[in-house]
Amino acid sequence: MIIMKKMALITFFLSFIIMILTSILSKKSFTDREKSSPFECGFDPKSSARMPFSLQFFLIAMIFLIFDVEITLLLPLILTMKMTSMMSFSIITLIFIMILIMGLYHEWNQGALNWAI
Repeated sequence: MIIMKKMALITFFLSFIIMILTSILSKKSFTDREKSSPFECGFDPKSSARMPFSLQFFLIAMIFLIFDVEITLLLPLILTMKMTSMMSFSIITLIFIMILIMGLYHEWNQGALNWAI
């Protein structure tokens, strides 16, 4: 038990020393206005280099990820068909697909699937 405490203490101090060394060594020694500004053929930029991010695109991407994960949850249902009776398999599959359809209907009703801005 004492050996484990010593090992934990050594590990903690070693990681703490490494974190301090990396923060000291990674700091930039100077900040230059030219290096931190966007590069546009050596001239000052005509407009902002930061373009606004479309929230609509972000919402569509999140909806895609959610439904993509739910579809991957549908794939193991095929394997459970051998282990359960056909009635319980049908009920489970129907409930899961109904949840997916209700989520899709909700997103459609809220206007999250409309591309027009």
